[in-house]
Amino acid sequence: MSNDISMSGKTGKQPLAERVNNRSRRAGSQAFRDFIGTGWAPRDTTTPPRSGAADYLPARYAKLGEPFAGDRLVIPAGNYKVRSNDCDYRFRAHSAFAHLTGLGGELEPDAVLVLEPLTDASGTPLPGCESEAGTHRGIVFFKPQAPRSSEEFYADSRYGEFWVGPRYTIEDMEAVTGLEARDIASLPDHLAKDAGIVGLRVVRGVDDSVFAAVEKVREEAHLASGEQAREADESLEERALTIRLVKDAYEISELEHAVAVTKSGFDEIIANLPRAVNHHRGERVIEGAFGARAREDGNGLGYDTIAAAGNHANTLHWIDNNGPVRPGELVLVDAGVEADSLYTADITRTLPVDGTFTSTQREVYEAVLEACEAGLAKASEEHAKFRDVHDAAVAVLVKHLAEWGVLPCTAEKALADDGQQFRRWMPHGVSHHLGLDVHDCAQAARELYLDAELEPGMCFTIEPGLYFHADDELLPERFRGMGIRIEDDIVIEADGTARRISEDIPRTVADVEAWIAQIRTTRG
Repeated sequence: MSNDISMSGKTGKQPLAERVNNRSRRAGSQAFRDFIGTGWAPRDTTTPPRSGAADYLPARYAKLGEPFAGDRLVIPAGNYKVRSNDCDYRFRAHSAFAHLTGLGGELEPDAVLVLEPLTDASGTPLPGCESEAGTHRGIVFFKPQAPRSSEEFYADSRYGEFWVGPRYTIEDMEAVTGLEARDIASLPDHLAKDAGIVGLRVVRGVDDSVFAAVEKVREEAHLASGEQAREADESLEERALTIRLVKDAYEISELEHAVAVTKSGFDEIIANLPRAVNHHRGERVIEGAFGARAREDGNGLGYDTIAAAGNHANTLHWIDNNGPVRPGELVLVDAGVEADSLYTADITRTLPVDGTFTSTQREVYEAVLEACEAGLAKASEEHAKFRDVHDAAVAVLVKHLAEWGVLPCTAEKALADDGQQFRRWMPHGVSHHLGLDVHDCAQAARELYLDAELEPGMCFTIEPGLYFHADDELLPERFRGMGIRIEDDIVIEADGTARRISEDIPRTVADVEAWIAQIRTTRG
C-alpha cells in the first residue's frame, strides 16, 4: 500500500516522522486560533515555594567547580524517552541536574543548567564578577510558560498547558531554585559568549541537541571538541557524581523522608498479604500495594520492586513478580520510594507469609541479622573503609555456613581471595552508596568508593543475604528453597558512628512477627 498522500493539491510521500499525527484531526482554522485564546480567567500568580535544596547549591557549586576554574559547565536535564511509538516514559531528570538545581518530580524536560565561571583558570575574577564568591554561579535555561494566545498553549503535546498543565514562569523558576533563569531559546547565544576566553565542558550522553550546540561553539572558537574533548567532559561528569558521595543535611533529610514513606509501603504489603495468598499472581499484589503508596506519597518507585516468594527469592533481581505467595513460605521484598526530590530509599525485608517464622526460617534469618549487626558495628569504627563493611558481614555468614557443614573447606579458606566458595550462597556485595540514584555514585573511582574511609554524611546500604536454591543438593534439605536478605539504609553521623535511617522498620524476628500481627489486627 502506498504512503503517498495529497497535500495542497500535490502528491508526495509524507515523511515518517510526521505520520504520528495521522491518527487524529487537528484544529487549524484561524477562527479557532482567535477563539481559543479568549475568555480565560487570570492565572494564579502565587509564587511557588523555594526548594529546600536552594540554600545548599552554592556549596555544591564550590565543590564541583574547584577543578574547573575558567570553564563554563553545561549540565542538561535530559529529554523524554520513548516507551512505545509516540508514548514516552515519565520524565526523570539526570541526577547531576537534579542535584545541582534542586528540581525534582517531573521538572524540567529539556532544561539545562549552566555554571558560569566567575574566575579565569588562574583564579583571577572575570570582569563583572569581582564581588561574587566561589568559582561558578548557576543559570537555569528552560521552556517557560507560554501565553494562552499562543499555539503552544493548546497544540504542543510536550509543553502545552492543555496537555501537561501549567509550567513555571521565569519568575517561578527563580523563586524555586534561587538561581537566575532564562528561556532555553537563548542558550546557543549564551554558550558562544566569550568562548575561547572561557572553556566549555558538557555532561555527555544526556541531551543530543545540547551536546551538538556545545560542539558547534567549541569548533567555531577553536576549542577542543569531539574525541579531543571527551576526557575533559568526562571529568566533569565524574566530578558531578563524586561530590554526591558525602551528603549535606538537606539530602539526609530527604533520604529520611523516603525511608519513612517506604515504611508505609511495607505496611501496605503486610495488610495485603492475605489477598496475595489468594491470588494466582500474589507477588503482583505485593508489588502493587507498595507501588500505590509510592505514588501517593512520593514521586514513585526508586527502582523496580522485587517481590519474591519462596524459591524466587534466590533470583537476586527477580522483578517479574508473577508467582504465587504460598502459606508457610517467606517473601523477600526489596523496595524503595523515590521522594519528590528524587532521593530514594532502598529497603529489603523478608516476611513470613503466615506471620510467624518456622524454626528453620528463624535459624537462617538470625544468621543474616547477625551479619547486618556486624556490618553496622564495623561502619562505626574509626578509619573503617567502605570495603570493611562487606568483609565484616560476610565473615559472620561464612561462620554459619561452616557450622552448617555446607562449605567444602574451612571458613578461613572460603574467605581468602583464592577461595570465595561462600559466594555460591551470598554472591553480591553487602553495601552500596544511596541517594539520588539507588546505586548512587556507582561510577566513582575505586579509591573514592570501595577503598575510601567512611566519612560523616556518607549514606549507604547494608544488605547481607543467604540464598538457598531449591535444587541445591549441597544444602541440607530443610534449607532449600528459601532466600533471606535484610537491607537497611545507613548514614555516618558527625561523630563517625553509623546510624540506621531505617531503624523504625522492624527487622528482628520478634519485631517482624509483632509488626505483622499488629497490622492484621488493626487493618484486617
